[in-house]
Amino acid sequence: MVRMSGAHHQPLLLSISQDSENPGSSASARYFVKEAWTECKKLWQIAAPSIFCRLAMFSLTLITQSFAGHLHQSQLAAISIATTVIISITFGFLLGMASALETLCGQAYGGKQYHLLGIYLQRSWVVLFLSSILLLPLFIFAAPILKLIGQPTLLAELTGEVAMWLVPMHLSFVFQFTLMRFLQCQLKTYVIAWVSGVVLVVHLLLSWIFVYILRVGIVGAVLILDFSWWMSVLGMFIYCVCGGCRNSWTGFSRQAFIGLWDFFKLALASGVMLSLENFYYRMLVIVSGIRSAEVAVDALSICISFYGWESMIPLGLFAATGIRVANEIGAANRNSAKFAAKVSVFNSLLVGFVFFLVIIAFPHKIAMVFTSSSSVISMVEGLALLLAITILFNCIQPILSGVAVGFGRQALVAYINIGSYYFVGVPLGIILGWLLHFGLKVHYRAFGLE
Repeated sequence: MVRMSGAHHQPLLLSISQDSENPGSSASARYFVKEAWTECKKLWQIAAPSIFCRLAMFSLTLITQSFAGHLHQSQLAAISIATTVIISITFGFLLGMASALETLCGQAYGGKQYHLLGIYLQRSWVVLFLSSILLLPLFIFAAPILKLIGQPTLLAELTGEVAMWLVPMHLSFVFQFTLMRFLQCQLKTYVIAWVSGVVLVVHLLLSWIFVYILRVGIVGAVLILDFSWWMSVLGMFIYCVCGGCRNSWTGFSRQAFIGLWDFFKLALASGVMLSLENFYYRMLVIVSGIRSAEVAVDALSICISFYGWESMIPLGLFAATGIRVANEIGAANRNSAKFAAKVSVFNSLLVGFVFFLVIIAFPHKIAMVFTSSSSVISMVEGLALLLAITILFNCIQPILSGVAVGFGRQALVAYINIGSYYFVGVPLGIILGWLLHFGLKVHYRAFGLE
């Protein structure tokens, strides 16, 4: 068990003990179904608002991409690379780091140590903000990096300009992700849903007025995106500090600066765990830009954007699983935590199967949301089957990662991700996509998107 340093020796992770009750081992099928249904309700009480929030916030980027794509094809390519590669790298890393808060706040809430939640929240702000500053070179040097790896000069320069204007959005992740988990762990998920819904409506309205009607251009579209993310942060922050969380938020505390290194180690493991997977998929956009025409960048970006949009559902279940497992661990109910994990896996697979059927039934409709280019639409339709299979088979891993978060075992998952993605998937993708010249579809499949 890791303990905080300093005068206040609060445990970073609460102790784990074996509970006496195992709801999954009952001989009665009726009892099992009843327990599974009860767990489903607990899971979706957290997951449904979390999924809505993630879908709404991710849709902000999709809306911006859609409006930019109808302005000019090169602007779609630039904003696609900036959002699906650069922003996604920092998004995945900071989202993973914020997952440490699920472990700590979830166990503290399950153990009824409510006063620790506010301290953990403030500690996460310090750690994540410093980490976000260290990630700024990705935005500052985006253009030369893209040129170095072979992207066309004009596309790289336009992407670099977009990246610089996306810095405010990047910094908002520090507070948006942590406030969201702080509220989720206390089951105040309705607040997250309301704030996200309002932000989505405002963003759509502003994008339509300024980008579609007034034609402010790609920079104006990005500034609207920045504003919308910070609007979400402000809404949740006002609720938390103005009386919405009286038991867990008792004001700013100097204890937030105690044990930062221990918190950083746990958060870093979470960040590496999620960012390795996230960056793995974003490599496809970069590779397609090197080896293919601009139309391939657009088509693959659309597929990955749709995949990213759908993945907000498994990621919502990932967050709910981490919280449910952490709550049960904090309450010393280890077997109940295992049962919650099994129920989560089943729910995620069911959602993935539904999306699989939708993509198979309407493969030509996906690209039409983003572009009117017939060549891009045709290429996306050709990749639709692989996209559907990708979505179906990638519904399990986030849930298992959520279980690891609940138990505080993020580092183990990080090692597994390194081995499976980068020691197996990347070499296979390079061999099939570059050396054997099997084309975009095989390259897409070889990198693991199937």
